[in-house]
Amino acid sequence: MMRIAFVVPRYGPEINGGAELVCRLLAERLVRHAEVDVLTTCAQDLMTWRNHYPPGIDIINGVPVRRFPVDYERHPLAFQRFSEMMMAGPRSFFDQVQWMALQGPFSSELLNYLSQARNRYDLFLFMPYLYCTTYLGVQRVPERAVLYPMTHDEPPVYLDLFEALFHLPRGFIYNTVEERDFVHRRFHNAHIPYRVLGVGIDVPRVPDEAIPPGEYIVYAGRVDLSKGCDALIQYFIRYKAEHPGPLRLILIGQVSMEIPDHPDICALGFIPEEENTRRFAWLRGARVFVMPSPYESLSLATLEAWACSVPVLVNGHTAVLRGHCRRSNGGLYYNDYDEFAAALHLLLTNEPLRQALGRNGARYVEQNYSWETVERAYLEWLGELSERGH
Repeated sequence: MMRIAFVVPRYGPEINGGAELVCRLLAERLVRHAEVDVLTTCAQDLMTWRNHYPPGIDIINGVPVRRFPVDYERHPLAFQRFSEMMMAGPRSFFDQVQWMALQGPFSSELLNYLSQARNRYDLFLFMPYLYCTTYLGVQRVPERAVLYPMTHDEPPVYLDLFEALFHLPRGFIYNTVEERDFVHRRFHNAHIPYRVLGVGIDVPRVPDEAIPPGEYIVYAGRVDLSKGCDALIQYFIRYKAEHPGPLRLILIGQVSMEIPDHPDICALGFIPEEENTRRFAWLRGARVFVMPSPYESLSLATLEAWACSVPVLVNGHTAVLRGHCRRSNGGLYYNDYDEFAAALHLLLTNEPLRQALGRNGARYVEQNYSWETVERAYLEWLGELSERGH
């Protein structure tokens, strides 16, 4: 039986979205077919990497999770200032290494374990590219490393220190063709074996009586400046001023920015996994799902909205989101407020169009992101990479 170790900065059911959620979904599926461990830190908070969980082995939904302590915390303000200085102009390689050290999370015990256990696993699957656990971890086991980079067209990806990282692993897994094409243009590494695989989408059954009443649009994910939520909120407030009515904006996810006091904006906060039916009830009842994020490598929340037959309105500056919309014909995209307002008004007032786009999105997810299809593809690809190493 194949032995796989997932390596990720943090892990747990309390951590929703991004690489951590993708890692957990995949680990909980693949553990049915392979020996799977998750190697991670004791951190829960993305901003500080403060040790939160006890070190040692935990079992979460049938997956063994090995946690290692973080050597030092990150100081968000100091890191932000150093980052801004670094990205603004020329930087030495030493500065870039210092940036990675400040980025974290740095766990010497985790890195030592990788070196000691390099022959215990057939493959080490690292995600995402941006953090110490991947940057330093891949260097410990390059001949058994699979990089799942979750890459965005963002300032850090142009740092020189990532050049070697994107040429080290045995293979790659990409979420979308847009991510693959961007990585190949940026790093000229198309010769390294890869697959575009993504992840499966699960939608719980939601009884009709559980769907919230009223007319609303919804966003799901971290409510954060980096996710474009500030622009979404400003756009919504301006739209409501121009189009008075009962429409509300519902925000689902951990809030890490200030939200204006507005009668039609409701932040529900993080909805834990055991209340997933409530989260999907809000999705199913939405007129439109909005994804304003400028950086996405897959966007699970967008796919979940489509699985609920809800049309989407997404940030047109994001190649991955544009690609999803074009392939699925399940939504519209915008590049500024005027396009946002026109597209939203069209979706809200044209019921046949809204329903048709929602059906198209549901079909797209069923054809490309069913767990049966995704699991089979992962097992074939990881099995092929494992065989190449023997």
